[in-house]
Order: sequence, then C-alpha cells, then structure tokens
Amino acid sequence: MTLSETILGLFAAVFGGSEPAGWNGYAEADTIIVAPVDGGRILSIAADEGERVTAGQPLVVLESDGQRAALAAARAAVAMAEANLDNLRTGLRAEEIAVTEASLHRAEADLDLAQVTLERSALLLAQGRVPQATVDQDQATLKSAEAQVEQLRAELAVARLPAREAERVAAEAALRQAEAEGDRARVALEDRTLEAPIAGLVQVRYHDPGEVASAGAPILSLYDPERLHAIFFLPEADRIRIAPGARLSVTCTGCPETLTATVTTLATDPQYTPPILYSRDERARLVFRAEAEIAAGSGILPGQPLTVVPLR
Repeated sequence: MTLSETILGLFAAVFGGSEPAGWNGYAEADTIIVAPVDGGRILSIAADEGERVTAGQPLVVLESDGQRAALAAARAAVAMAEANLDNLRTGLRAEEIAVTEASLHRAEADLDLAQVTLERSALLLAQGRVPQATVDQDQATLKSAEAQVEQLRAELAVARLPAREAERVAAEAALRQAEAEGDRARVALEDRTLEAPIAGLVQVRYHDPGEVASAGAPILSLYDPERLHAIFFLPEADRIRIAPGARLSVTCTGCPETLTATVTTLATDPQYTPPILYSRDERARLVFRAEAEIAAGSGILPGQPLTVVPLR
C-alpha cells in the first residue's frame, strides 16, 4: 500500500460515515503585545509569564530622563510665553519682518508634513500596525505645528500693523504653542510607563530589566483566558456539515464535560492541496481550517490539544 493510500485510509477511518466522529485541533488565544512607542532602557517589569494582570495596571517602566527634561523645558516655555503676554512689543523693522516671513514659510511646510504623518498613522492604526499612542503623539505634533503657524502669522501681522491689540494676539498664540509643546512632552513622558491594555495573563516576556527595547518591539504579550478559540481541521467531505454559528462539543484532557464552542470562521482554501487535479478519490485528502469560540470558564490553556464534535 502506498503512503497516499495509507493517509486516505486513515481519513476514511476517522471521518467517514454519516456522522463525523470528531475533528482534532488545539486551543489558541488572541495575543496582545505590550510595546513602547519610543525605544529606551527598561527600568522595571512588574509581571512575569503566567501572572494575571488587570486592565490599566502598570507593567513596564522605561528610562525617562530625556522626557522629563523635555517636559521641564516645555513648562519653562509656557512661563516665558505668559510673561511675554504682559510685555507687548512695538512694530518690527523690515529686516525682522523678512525673518518672520521666512519662519512662517518653514512652519507651514512643517504643518503640511504633520498633517500627512497623522493621516498615515490613523490608517496604520486602523490596520492594527501601530498603537494608539503613536496617533496621539502625531496629533500633538499637528497641534504644535498649527500653533506655530498661527503664532508666526500673528507676529507678521504685528510687524506690519504694530498695534497693541495685534501684539497681544501674537503673544496669546505663542502661549498656546508653548502649551501644545507641553502637552506633547507630557504624552511622551506618560508613554514611558506601559500599562496592560486588557485584563488577562502574561504569555511571554521578551526582555528583562536593564535591556534596551526598540520602538514597537514587544516586551510582554498578554491574552484573555476567557476568550480562547478552538482551531480544528475539517476533511472535505465534512466541510458541508458545518457553518458559522454551529455549536460544537469540546473534549480534551481535563476539560469540563459540558464544554462547548461556537464556530466563527471557515476557511475557503484548503490547508493541503495534492499536486494533482481534484478527483473524487483525491479530494478527500483536503482539509480546511476552522475556528470556534470556546465558552468562557473552560480553564483551557493555549496549545491544549482538543477534539470537537457537532452538537445535535
């Protein structure tokens, strides 16, 4: 007997007949990655593999000396802008006006770049490729660029129309810019502490304190033990028996006897395609990947082998 005939015989023995005896598979969890927006040295990690965490719990603290200094500088800039608001200036000379116009052109170019960057980040966020913190930081950058343009336009108006009211408007714009820079510095400092995005268990710890983590590189991965999926494989002959929404009985070593799952996904492409044309005899060798959401409270761990059977 050839190897192909042996495999076909095994499929027929397990999955043949009017009612399937069951389909083998395993449990899988949806993993959430905890990663920094900007790279840096890890000071502490508050959870280890297998430990349970709560949503919002601080998990990782990164070195933040640079961010603290930036925040202090931003606060000093706010204080300076507030002082300038009380010390309104007179009109500027022609040479000073030219300098302000050049600064405005540069600020407008920075604003265009900030807008494009934010739109790109929002698209990547929708695709799950960047964290929300990246979009928040790009929004702060855009606000800062808008405030810079507003400030320079106001300063240009002051230079051309050296009225006291125009000077006051420019000083107020400078203050708003300084406050926007302060917001950005505050967000950057807050990002140095990584919190748990969900309540669950720590699955993998990729770094230890003292190591340097790159921007976007995972430090921890989490999963919700109450949201596991059964991944199993259907022979071609049994695929028509199952549809999304179908209820399954789940059995495994140590599982509750009444454990069930609900089918959520059925693959349209086979996992294994023989290098020959589909024929009535050969198509039984095809298997299709399927997923089912396991009922909460199962106590199953990711990777647990299991068997699923349709409920009548």
